[in-house]
Amino acid sequence: MMLRMRHIAVVFSVTTLTILSALQAEAQAPDNFLGEFQGQFGASAQKLVALAEAMPASKYDWSPGEGVASVARVYMHIARYNYMYLHENMGRVSPVHPDEYGRWEDEVSDKDQVVAILQESMQYVRDVVEAGDTDSLDQKTTLYGRDVGEWAVLLQLVTHMNEHLGQSIAYARMNEVVPPWSN
Repeated sequence: MMLRMRHIAVVFSVTTLTILSALQAEAQAPDNFLGEFQGQFGASAQKLVALAEAMPASKYDWSPGEGVASVARVYMHIARYNYMYLHENMGRVSPVHPDEYGRWEDEVSDKDQVVAILQESMQYVRDVVEAGDTDSLDQKTTLYGRDVGEWAVLLQLVTHMNEHLGQSIAYARMNEVVPPWSN
């Protein structure tokens, strides 16, 4: 009986250590900027789309005050810049012409259309980043009049997106919409 209990204890210990090692390996940070960017971008993109879907269609024209961007306009602003940064600052081919994404903020307010455009812009960013490599990140480009590496454009993109995620959370809460991930 004692030998059997020792055997069970050893098996339990080995299994526990194996599981803990696997979990620790999964929790380790990515080994490069692109991996980190993909994680940060993915988390923010998921939240933005979930929030856009949770917001009632009747609130897409809502704004907290005169001269302040509406719910729809904020989402279209994010989508526009997702295309613009990669196209204009990194030279990547955009499936959407700048004239088109330049009009979205003023012209698109239908919830279904806003959500679809937002999702497509997120997928465009994912596709561009997945096709890239870490070596190209040091390639020089211009961002807001400064000479920077392409990595700075990606950093600006996710920073910009997170700024407007915060704005969208505030808009949602002002309209008694609870962000889906915070329930």
